[in-house]
Amino acid sequence: MKRGRKKSKTIFSVLLVGAVMSISSWAFAQGDGISGSAEAPTSALSWETGAGKSYLIPALEIPAFLLLLNGYDRLAYPNDVEGGKKVYDSNLSTFWDHVNHGPWVVDRDSFAMNQFAHPYQGSMYHGFARSAGLNYWEALLYDNVGSLLWETAGETTPPSINDQIASGIGGSFFGEALFRMANLVLEGDGEKPGFWRELGATVISPSTGINRFAFGDRFKPLFPSQNPATFWRLRLGASLTSNLSDQGGSNTINRNEATADFSMAYGLPGKPGYNYTRPFDYFHFEFTSLGTADNPFDNVMIRGLLLGKKYAAGNAYRGIWGLYGGYDYISPHIFRVSSTSVSLGTTFQWWLSQTVALQGSALGGIGYAAAGNVTPAGERDYHYGVAPQGLLALRLILGDRAMFDLTGRAYYVTGTGGGDPGGRENIDRLNMGFTVRIYGRHALGLQYIASIRDASYHDRADSHQTVGTVSLVYTLLGNPGFGAVEWRGADKR
Repeated sequence: MKRGRKKSKTIFSVLLVGAVMSISSWAFAQGDGISGSAEAPTSALSWETGAGKSYLIPALEIPAFLLLLNGYDRLAYPNDVEGGKKVYDSNLSTFWDHVNHGPWVVDRDSFAMNQFAHPYQGSMYHGFARSAGLNYWEALLYDNVGSLLWETAGETTPPSINDQIASGIGGSFFGEALFRMANLVLEGDGEKPGFWRELGATVISPSTGINRFAFGDRFKPLFPSQNPATFWRLRLGASLTSNLSDQGGSNTINRNEATADFSMAYGLPGKPGYNYTRPFDYFHFEFTSLGTADNPFDNVMIRGLLLGKKYAAGNAYRGIWGLYGGYDYISPHIFRVSSTSVSLGTTFQWWLSQTVALQGSALGGIGYAAAGNVTPAGERDYHYGVAPQGLLALRLILGDRAMFDLTGRAYYVTGTGGGDPGGRENIDRLNMGFTVRIYGRHALGLQYIASIRDASYHDRADSHQTVGTVSLVYTLLGNPGFGAVEWRGADKR
């Protein structure tokens, strides 16, 4: 049984190995004379022409990162055994056997390990490649090769299909959002980033910080964001959660919790002169943490435009449409769902009056998802499957005074491609909120989230579960407004 054994792939272990790499790379760079020069070297990266980018550096960094991670595993978990073998005592023989014979399986690690830590680890691969000057599609290849290398050489257990998807594809979506946000921090007000901005960018995207620290001026040129229209908010507050479950008998649980969440919309449509020529020139990022030790990460949700175009309808409507990539990790207390997906859809802004705007996204697509109950049933407390899914997100902006939010998500997790071909799960999530600005960038908000799960399996009773959360939050806004993009004056000039 593999459930729960990959303890090393927590964010802590990934960051610990990244810190060791950072120090080692810095020492190498200092000895090689390529760090900290007063003038940019002739090999400095140019994002516009591609000059100075390196295919070799991330091709060495990713295996080095995995080698250090495997070494850490051997020391920290020497007694983890499966199939009569120590899990982390991999060698050339086990690597060659995995490459030639597999077998590729759907593994039984814990939900958080597979669906959160694996994509985060993949984001590290992505940051190494992107910060070395590679474009998104090139970095995506590195992500998948890095994931393949770990699956075949990092452990003695069979390589995992679900890990390859989570790290190689989900990790690219996670990593690109982190890379873009780290670069926004570095851009700041246009001045050369100082210590605190460098530190902030490293916290957001550690592998980006490692390359900037290790190779100095070579990778210091900032990624050209093209000055996107953005909206972000940070919320801190308290919530009351009510859980209702009829699995094995009805029961209700109420709890009070502290909550913190951050969200950002990057590249909102309508800004004159802004184009969508690169993956994730538009993306939306959400992260929520709860003040509980058993469930600190409530959700991470990312959607970004991979390929698409902008469009307009009259003077009051602007939008983008195309193919989106998505990564969702949603873990309320009694059940959870996570998906790596691709969808077709649109994101738009519509001026309803001179001061009232409606922003929104509508997406429909398919993903590879994991879903299940927190209470264990059988060998694993969740199952995998191909998952049709959809999203509708609306934000009504009332000038610079208030806004309403409404976001609905739906997942139908089938048994196709997983270990429970007869099972299926319907999971719906509705998020409603109202925010009113009090002064400057300070606001207060009220939020309600409802999550519903209906599950059916051939070997157990049907299950119906609901989670409802009401939160009162203090909100810090990225600017005194609510992110409405103004283009009407520009159109008239």
